[in-house]
Amino acid sequence: MKTIEEIKLPIKNEMELFEKKFSNLMISKVPLLNRITHYVVNRKGKQMRPMFVFLSAKIVSDEIVGEKVFRAASIIELIHTATLIHDDVVDSSNMRRGFFSLNALWKNKIAVLVGDFLLSKGMLLCIDNDDFDLLKIISNSVKDMSQGELLQIEKTRRLDIDEKTYFEIITKKTASLIASCCALGAAASNGSKDKIDYFRKLGEKVGIAFQLKDDLFDYGNKKIGKPIGVDLKEKKLTLPIIFAINKSSIPKKRWLINSIKNHNKDNKVIKDVINYVKEVGGIEYTHSKLRFFHQSALSDIKELDESVYKESLEKLVNYVIEREF
Repeated sequence: MKTIEEIKLPIKNEMELFEKKFSNLMISKVPLLNRITHYVVNRKGKQMRPMFVFLSAKIVSDEIVGEKVFRAASIIELIHTATLIHDDVVDSSNMRRGFFSLNALWKNKIAVLVGDFLLSKGMLLCIDNDDFDLLKIISNSVKDMSQGELLQIEKTRRLDIDEKTYFEIITKKTASLIASCCALGAAASNGSKDKIDYFRKLGEKVGIAFQLKDDLFDYGNKKIGKPIGVDLKEKKLTLPIIFAINKSSIPKKRWLINSIKNHNKDNKVIKDVINYVKEVGGIEYTHSKLRFFHQSALSDIKELDESVYKESLEKLVNYVIEREF
């Protein structure tokens, strides 16, 4: 599998310039906020979402990348960072990318306010530059992510999620932002309405496959950034366990639901549940769904005109979905 640096090569200059622009964008006159945003910028991830923006933009128009594309990439990174900060508060998580989360260092109130600041910064970046087409795309994404998170919280409490609802949740909560990355790139390069929608649907398929891969990590045997069984311990019903419940007899269904509802902190019980899910085919079923969305996304990419940007987009999709982290 290609490394992220190899995939980035066709847009290397754009990504380097983006990092400088994004760092400047995060500067604040409020000392506390400045310290926190400096902490955030210095602990950035792989920046795959801005890469989706730039590659989509370059595929739509192979001209010099304009300021609007850089703004689109900045908007995505601002919104993504804000949602991660808010997620850590919602999930009471003290770690993010191997470092202490903002809520662990500065407590929930400040973390929520910083997330709000970044969200507003992203929206204002659109408004101040009259990028109302970009604003519409990202606003819909924020709406979908919020609805997806709330739907998951509701279903987690009741433990009554089915496969259709599961896909609704991950489409809204995870896939909508990656869909927006691709749509924003196309829109910022003055792509047609059909072209923007094409890239949005492509990004949505990638996002669904990305989440399916993430859910499978909960049943793995490697340390890949989150402990095994963490979703089950948080009472999150992902596709492997949903499949297992649907395939089980009534006594087994009761055992699974009871284990997750009342014994989710018991490591032995969680291990037994994981083993059972594997035995009844929950992992293979999830892999089959992942392969479907992965191949569907690659089929969409094959329809695009040949270019180094198309090749990199295909490699990026493979990297995101085949990752072991």
